[in-house]
Amino acid sequence: MRSVRRRTTGLAVAGLLIPLVAAPAFTAGAGPSAAPPASVDCDAVVAAPDREGAFAAASDATGVPADLLKAVSWMESRWDQHAGVPSTDGGYGVFNLADHVTEVPDGAGKDATAGDGAGAREAVSELNRAAALTGLTADRLRADAGANVCAGAALLASYQRDAGRGADAPLAAWGTAVARISDVPTFADRVLTTLNEGQQRVTDDGGEVVLAARPDVVAPATSAQQAGDPAADCPAHLGCEWLPAPYAKASPDLPDGTTSYGNHDQADRTGPGGPSIDYIVIHDTETSYDGTIRLVTDPTYLAWNYTLRSSDGHVANHLEPSDVGWHAGNWYMNMHSIGLEHEGWAGTAGWFTEAMYQTSAELVAHLADTYDIPVDRAHIIGHDQIPGILPGYTKNVHWDPGPYWDWDHYMELVGAPVGGGLAPTTDVEAGDVVEVVAGYDDNANPVTGCAQASPGSPGCVAGAGTNFVLARQAPSPGAPYARDPGWKPAGADGTTYASDISARITSGHKLVVARVQGDWLGVWWAGSLAWVHNPADRPVVVPSTGQTVTVTGDEAASVFGRAYPEEAAYAGTGVPVQAVVPIEYTIGADQAYVVADDDVTTDYYRATTFDGSAPGDRTDVRGEDAYYQLWYAHKQVFARAAELTLHDPVVTDVERPSVVGDARPGRVLRAEPGEYLPGDAHVGYQWLRDGEPVAGATGETYRVTGRDLRSRLSVRVTVSAPGYTAARFTSDPTDAVWPR
Repeated sequence: MRSVRRRTTGLAVAGLLIPLVAAPAFTAGAGPSAAPPASVDCDAVVAAPDREGAFAAASDATGVPADLLKAVSWMESRWDQHAGVPSTDGGYGVFNLADHVTEVPDGAGKDATAGDGAGAREAVSELNRAAALTGLTADRLRADAGANVCAGAALLASYQRDAGRGADAPLAAWGTAVARISDVPTFADRVLTTLNEGQQRVTDDGGEVVLAARPDVVAPATSAQQAGDPAADCPAHLGCEWLPAPYAKASPDLPDGTTSYGNHDQADRTGPGGPSIDYIVIHDTETSYDGTIRLVTDPTYLAWNYTLRSSDGHVANHLEPSDVGWHAGNWYMNMHSIGLEHEGWAGTAGWFTEAMYQTSAELVAHLADTYDIPVDRAHIIGHDQIPGILPGYTKNVHWDPGPYWDWDHYMELVGAPVGGGLAPTTDVEAGDVVEVVAGYDDNANPVTGCAQASPGSPGCVAGAGTNFVLARQAPSPGAPYARDPGWKPAGADGTTYASDISARITSGHKLVVARVQGDWLGVWWAGSLAWVHNPADRPVVVPSTGQTVTVTGDEAASVFGRAYPEEAAYAGTGVPVQAVVPIEYTIGADQAYVVADDDVTTDYYRATTFDGSAPGDRTDVRGEDAYYQLWYAHKQVFARAAELTLHDPVVTDVERPSVVGDARPGRVLRAEPGEYLPGDAHVGYQWLRDGEPVAGATGETYRVTGRDLRSRLSVRVTVSAPGYTAARFTSDPTDAVWPR
């Protein structure tokens, strides 16, 4: 591969995790003004040809700076109208105008009656207040993006008047007005960060909105913080709530040794005695935040570690990190993971809010750092990537967070961009390891049956961004979708149905390229050769590295959903032997897959009684049988090392070497070494004359001599790194050497 430039991204994690230091920040305003709200004429806004134009027209109509309108609505909806469908908190449109009033305090410490006059919520919803300010009906604000933008601007202008400030005030003086748009205490500071860093996105109307970075707008050195519960395992500034899941017997009358209890298990995952924490699993709730909280606090249901609210990103922590939640549908993955439930529905095209993305990403970065979890798409995974535990189980694994979770944006926020920030390329050869960078906003794929597959979701939105590329059975756009024998054991082709993950290669997935045919890549997928379209006008893979495996011998290797120990490991523990049973997949003798983890923990944690009194209870049985975790189909799976041959990763070129200088006798040529993965690779040089090595010419520079007349010169580099197979790359030759 060659000439793959690094792509730039719009929102750096440093802006979220490390407060920007400088001034001015938003400043507080005066108390509410007695002046009545002014009526806003929205005709020009509604008539605007696109969303970019709507922001400009709304600024003209209300005086609110267009950049501020963009930054606020980015945090509310990422500039999408969502076809008039309400968000999970009952808000509508680009500004997520709430159609309800908060009446009582909730888990985030909100209170409709608390605070001074400027900060308290009125006994009228945002939607109805905005309707009164604009003279438009609430139904119009729900359905029409231009009307919604105008209404959001009118609200901000009215809040600014209430604070005793005018619309001509500098951006730093809009803090009180901005804070009233959301209940999350850090909302205004996040708006500042968005203004500082800028954003750019294709919205759900097909148009592009650009918020240019504003270096003159700087977030405060100390962000506004909500008082978080010290019991919560969470960054202090996120203001997380400790809302514990119950550990209780099904009935108080049952003996302490009962096996009837809920809704999680006690363990020692943060100490020497329990299973390690190796994964973070991203879920969605498929119900409202309040309904989710009722479930996780029900001792007869099941528990996960965190719930995140859509409207403001508020986090509730339910379990001690040492304990094991029941959230993944796979005991091995439960043993080793932390589960995050995000308020939303897997079939909904867009109500994963920016506030929730940002809070979740900060939480995940904290957890990964605290528990030494690799920050990649093999260890920060969706529920849909969890394998089944036995034959026939894979088809029943949940498929959340679904096709509309923006993995590219999320991993960028976490601090580990998909593809390492490289630009996608078509320069791919058979044998290469590549990583899929699907994109999102400009990556529309057909999805059907959203409301049926995810009750509570609206119908699928045509043209909505998705997080995957499609695998097909042949190198043709009309070929059937790839098959997945676990998801569809009867052998049916993949489909567009919302829950059908058969042919969906999600952003961040690593693949071994087996063939290249035109702009199609043949890759190993679910035990068969599948084809991915990688056209020059929109390539979808970047060069990558990774260990790979092939089968040792001629027989197919088994695939497992759990890395359980061998029988001998249970001796003397009192723990019953757990059968090691392959699931629906195999690795063929001619196939190769990328290793996601070559140091998988082989263990089984026993937990069956409330008090841990049964023989072997609360024991982590650890085995010697080695497994590899693999990128395989849509899932992360395990395979026994004894059945496979492990191949070292090969040094990969991002940009090949080149020769700089004038190829004439007496002149000095210089080698530009190129760029490689891994980034710390060592480069050795050999100069070539008409493709043959020049004796002693092994430096970074080469002086042209008379011996080089009529020859073409090039440089060959040998690139090596510990643990990698070295590779050679040769520059293009110079023109033939001629005298002056």
